[in-house]
Amino acid sequence: MAITETYNKYYKLLLILPIVLLIFSLGYMYNFYQQNNDFIKKDVSLTGGTTITIYPQNPIDLDNLKSELSKTITDFSVREISSITSGKQEAVVIESPASVDELKPALEKYLGYSLDTKNSSIEFTGAFLSENFYNQLLRAIALAFILMSLVVFVLFRTFVPSFAVILSAFADILMTLVVVNMLGVNVSSAGIVAFLMLIGYSVDTDIMLTTRCLKQKENSLNHRIFASFKTGMTMTLTSIVAISVGLILTASFSEVLKQIFLILLIGLFFDIFNTWVTNTSILKWYIEHKEKKSGEHKQ
Repeated sequence: MAITETYNKYYKLLLILPIVLLIFSLGYMYNFYQQNNDFIKKDVSLTGGTTITIYPQNPIDLDNLKSELSKTITDFSVREISSITSGKQEAVVIESPASVDELKPALEKYLGYSLDTKNSSIEFTGAFLSENFYNQLLRAIALAFILMSLVVFVLFRTFVPSFAVILSAFADILMTLVVVNMLGVNVSSAGIVAFLMLIGYSVDTDIMLTTRCLKQKENSLNHRIFASFKTGMTMTLTSIVAISVGLILTASFSEVLKQIFLILLIGLFFDIFNTWVTNTSILKWYIEHKEKKSGEHKQ
C-alpha cells in the first residue's frame, strides 16, 4: 500500500526526467548535426571507400599498423577479428574512404609483402552507390515509423494514449542514437537496420500496457499497470539477456552482429525507461482524468 500511495502521489513528477532527457537529446543531436552535417558517423559501407581484410600468418600489431598508416592515410579504422574459441587473431580489417590504389600500397609497405587473393580480400564501394543506399535505408526507417504510428492510432483511436506510445518509441530511437554517437560508433548499413528493428522492440510493451489499461475494466488502474509491468519486464529482460549473450559471443569476430546487438541493447534499456516512466505516467494521468469526469475513478 505504501508503494502504491507514493506512486499515486508522485507519478506526475516522474515525467520531469523524460522531458529533461528528451530536451537534452534533441539539443545534442542538433549540435551533432551542425558539426557533422548528418545524424550519425557513417562507416565505409555508407560513405564509400575501401575495405581490405588481411589474413596474416603471424599476428599484426594493431598499434604499430595504425601508427604507420597515419603517415600516409588520414582517415581510416583498424579492427581485429579473433577466433571465438582460442582468441587467436584470424584477420585484420582496415577501412578507409581512400581508394584501393592509396590504401593497398601503404599496407604492403608496412607488411613487407604483396597482398593477393590468398592472403587478403579487397572491397571498394563507390560514394554515389553508398549515399543512395544510405538514403534508401533512412526512407525505410521513416516509412516504418509512419506506418507504426498509423497502426497505433487505428488500434486505440484516442489521441493521448496513441501519442504516448509513439512518443515513447521516438524517444527510444533518439536516445539510443545519442548514446551511439557519444560512443563514437561508425554506423554501418547493419546499424541502420538495427534502428529499424528497434521500432518493433520499442512498441510491443507500450501496446501491451496501453491495451490492458484502456480495455480491461475488472481491476483497478494500478493493478493493471503493475500486472503489465511484470509481463513487460519479463519480455524485455529476456530480450536483454539473449542480446547480451549474442553481443559477447560475436564481439570478437563479427562487426556486423556486434553493432546490431549493441544498438538493440542500448535501445532496450531506454525502452524500459520510456515505457514504464514516460508512457505509463501519461497513460495513468489520462485515464484518471477521464474516470474522474465520468465518476468512475478508483485506485
